[in-house]
Amino acid sequence: MRTRKSALVVAMCAGLAATLTACGGEGGKDPDAGTNGVGKLPAAKIESKARTVAGSAAAVRLSGKLVTKGRTYTLDMRLKEDGGTGQVSTQGSTFELLRVGKDLYLKADAGFWAHEGNEAGKGSQGASGGAAHKLDDKYVKVPSGDPSYRRLTGFTDKKVLLDGLLGLHGEIAAGDRGEVGGVRTIRVLGGKGGEGGSLDVSLEGRPYPLRLQRAGRAGVIRLADWNKDFTLTAPDKDHVLDYGRQIPEGP
Repeated sequence: MRTRKSALVVAMCAGLAATLTACGGEGGKDPDAGTNGVGKLPAAKIESKARTVAGSAAAVRLSGKLVTKGRTYTLDMRLKEDGGTGQVSTQGSTFELLRVGKDLYLKADAGFWAHEGNEAGKGSQGASGGAAHKLDDKYVKVPSGDPSYRRLTGFTDKKVLLDGLLGLHGEIAAGDRGEVGGVRTIRVLGGKGGEGGSLDVSLEGRPYPLRLQRAGRAGVIRLADWNKDFTLTAPDKDHVLDYGRQIPEGP
């Protein structure tokens, strides 16, 4: 009888131990199981890896809001090494940009061209009604010598945008884990509480940056379609207006 009771106690204890072990194992589950492992690295190393793989990527899509010099830009740009294409909006005006190699094209409606101080950079006045109508919905080739070329081409330059956006300010620290677009991420923070910006880095596949909160609340940018190629083609000549050395000025 005593032997049977002892066996029963042992069985009960074994079952309880197994249950506790299972519960303990679940509660202590490795958060990096099935990930690319960067979550185990120091925060500064995570940021460094994210910037490195971003720089080596053949293509990316940037979308969101960017605040610079007191002006807010809404971007949706697809970029790769030899150019980019997409849409930019600011101060009620929207325009499309297309760069193929060194050739930069700007497309906008008549309202954009008539707007004073538009992003084409032609001073305080816009184009006259007739000129604006002529430019409406046409690709205007931006001459490399035009004052607006350098500013506009920056929106289509993958290296310039990534180098300028991805840097965090202050001491780098690890933040919470989360998800961006259904992909598991780890956040790295710049400065106290992320006041120097934050970067959500993928824990799946290559550690690409997927979301950027710029320092000083200067915009939030989503980064997607890493290494997803797309076609860049110059517009048909029939749809292009080429003014030579300079975009036409307003009256």
